[in-house]
Amino acid sequence: MFSQRVEGLRPSPIRSILAVIDRPGMVSFAGGLPATDVLPAWSGTVPPELLQYGPSEGDGDLRSVVSENLRALGIDAPVDRVMILSGSQQGIDLTAKLFVDPGTPVAVDDPTYLAALQVLRFYGARFTHLGTGPTDGSGDDARLAYVVPTFANPTGACMTTAERDNLAQTCVRTGAVLFEDDPYRDLVYGPCDRTPVVSRMRGGSWVYQGSFSKTFAPGLRLGFLAASDDLFRHLVVAKQATDLHSSRLSQRIVHDAITAPGWTDRLAHLVGFYRARRDVFEAALRRHFGDLASWETPRGGLFFWLRLRQPVDTRTLLGEAIERGVAFMPGEEFSPGTPALGTMRLNFSHAGADDVERGLATLATLVAGASTSPSSLYASLG
Repeated sequence: MFSQRVEGLRPSPIRSILAVIDRPGMVSFAGGLPATDVLPAWSGTVPPELLQYGPSEGDGDLRSVVSENLRALGIDAPVDRVMILSGSQQGIDLTAKLFVDPGTPVAVDDPTYLAALQVLRFYGARFTHLGTGPTDGSGDDARLAYVVPTFANPTGACMTTAERDNLAQTCVRTGAVLFEDDPYRDLVYGPCDRTPVVSRMRGGSWVYQGSFSKTFAPGLRLGFLAASDDLFRHLVVAKQATDLHSSRLSQRIVHDAITAPGWTDRLAHLVGFYRARRDVFEAALRRHFGDLASWETPRGGLFFWLRLRQPVDTRTLLGEAIERGVAFMPGEEFSPGTPALGTMRLNFSHAGADDVERGLATLATLVAGASTSPSSLYASLG
């Protein structure tokens, strides 16, 4: 009845978890949710032309602003090679449509962004390791390399300058298409080389994408991409066959926000707000998880990545955690293959200080009492 692709289609555990976080009293460390306190208010009017069809590439005013910003980062991104997306996840889907057939080798980090794994699995990708060292050839057969080099989801890691150089050179040498996903680059709290990898490429094929969800409003479902000249027109055709064009109303709202005089101040406030929340969260982690896990202080992004001192399959803890009013994301879900046990991704941006204290105390109690024996996955969510 269904296509063969559907056999590998898995529901997103994050979406399943988000379906329950609106329960009264629920503390969520699960999704990459911006804080409700910093979401914008909008009271504008809707000009009639925004209710009409628009170009597949996106409205010209917003594309021009994006192009200017990307070129300031050293990316070869003229306006005629910039496209507005219906959420940045669409960029992964469009690129996978172009390059991934069943069995196609795709190089990724382990762990990496769960939604990217979900899309790539749908098209039948065979995952290989993303090599970033000068002699690491483990991903040399890859047709596509997917990477989040700056404040990676889920680990929060930031590639070094050498790793960025080596990845750029490897993709050019092997002919792999580099897909650089960069949604967190503006949420920076400490030193990190954030220079886009694609700006270091001398030749080769690449896609660079970003998002307005983390710095503005995720509900607008708007992102953007730029691509090398050999790829862009094919991506446009793929978008035409997907949704024709992105919401023109969302594009106008975003354009007006990021070109407003106060945008730079808004970003600075947002970074300060999240840095403070990170620090509150880490202080609570030390109190409750100091003897249970290790972690690195994230220099940007929205997540802490915990490595438990015992190899507990954290997927087995999720059901009871939700019953106790706390949601988190099991780290094992972010692996493209057989996962190493005992990891958790915790979002620090969404919950306030009191909820952080209560939620981490509850999770620590569950982890401390957990056994290492496997049990059913997401049993209480079924």
